[in-house]
Amino acid sequence: MSDAQAEVEKLDSGSSEDSGSQRAEIFERQTGWRGYYYHPVTQVSILGLVCFMCPGMFNALTGLGGGGQVNTTDQANSSASVYSTFAFFGFFSGSVNNVLGPRRTLMLGTWGYSLYIAAFLAVNIHPGAGAFVVTAGAILGVCAAFLWTAQGSLMMSYPTEAQKGMFISIFWAIFNLGGVVGSAVAFGNNFKSTVVSNGTYVGFLILTLIGVLLPLVMVDPDKMIRTDGTRVNLVRHPSWKTEFFSLFVALKTDPWIILLFPMFLASNYFYTWQFNDYNGAIFNIRARGLNNFMYWTSQIFGSIFIGYFVLDQKRVRRRVRAFYGWVLVFFMVFVIHVWAYFYQKTYTRAQEAATGAYKIDILDKTYAAHVWLMIFYGLLDSMWQTYAYWLMGAMSNDPAKLAVFTGFYKSLQSAGAAGVWAADGAKVPYMNIFLSTWCLTVAGMIFAAPMVYLRVTDHTEIEDEAL
Repeated sequence: MSDAQAEVEKLDSGSSEDSGSQRAEIFERQTGWRGYYYHPVTQVSILGLVCFMCPGMFNALTGLGGGGQVNTTDQANSSASVYSTFAFFGFFSGSVNNVLGPRRTLMLGTWGYSLYIAAFLAVNIHPGAGAFVVTAGAILGVCAAFLWTAQGSLMMSYPTEAQKGMFISIFWAIFNLGGVVGSAVAFGNNFKSTVVSNGTYVGFLILTLIGVLLPLVMVDPDKMIRTDGTRVNLVRHPSWKTEFFSLFVALKTDPWIILLFPMFLASNYFYTWQFNDYNGAIFNIRARGLNNFMYWTSQIFGSIFIGYFVLDQKRVRRRVRAFYGWVLVFFMVFVIHVWAYFYQKTYTRAQEAATGAYKIDILDKTYAAHVWLMIFYGLLDSMWQTYAYWLMGAMSNDPAKLAVFTGFYKSLQSAGAAGVWAADGAKVPYMNIFLSTWCLTVAGMIFAAPMVYLRVTDHTEIEDEAL
């Protein structure tokens, strides 16, 4: 037996014992102002603010189509580089999180967003700086892998089993407010413009820099006590060798996670068609800004609906709730893609790229019907992501194990996104990208069904708590 394997087994046995004792022992929570500050809802809200400032501004920029640029090629190539490095480092980011700790990992992940926004400001001033945007995208991919893994491990480990849907909804609502505010600013600044102004990029840059500092005010996870008095499992800080070995241990001990891989792969794949091949293709700048605002606003309502009203219903067993969530998401996938198909049939990449091609404006009679599709895509995205996080949270309450699962999630999510953004940059026909998106989302739900049926239980067992 290797030294790494021996250390993993030692950690596992220790974690299981700790988990069992924490289940039996109730700890006294802080009182007074500390009680509010150390409350799991407060900490998840601060976590949401971090993502409001950083990924939220990234989403607002991406949602404009082409990063707000008239020529979308640089943004498509940059997104491909973002998700390529994200996919590679995401696979190992759970190990980095478990060695450095979530707060350090979170802070390490934030600064890449500031660099990325600065790159778009540079290309807005100097149009020939497209290579800088692509390079900044590659660096952001590394940082984003760290940020989202730390985020996932904290968000899924702070709530009790009965609160996970609500906590995911709280985080998702605050996070998407970043996209809402950013989109509103972009829409207002560019209402009478055909291009995004420098001031829009500067505003986004300032907000991301604030986000870099926010992890400093978060409580150390080791000091967190849940609302039912149970302590969050202590975050391990093993050797790098041991932690990398635990990636394979996670797959061996809980292989059901593999059935979620197609769902993970699809979870950012659909953004390319929504943002570049629909919003960025057939609308003018101000319509794109308003569409973006409506998209991210609808995400708030979608996450709250499925998280609080479906996945956290107190009168229904957890297994039944899991099936309710699956049916709802699967229904949304089919309804929305059938609707979108009838729009996609009316235009091609060559037609929209032609000089003088007409772009839909907010005052056009056809605009209302088209913006409703963006609203429903926002609902679907938030429900998809919330349900994926909830399923992982139903598999364990241990931050270390959840960090590994989140790393798998973000790695595969980014691999799918990298491939489709590269295809968009290579000018693959819009219809091809749309149909591949539709097929992959359906496949993701079909593969997840056996995992929902065979793996999700009414309560997380002690042996599921750790790797």
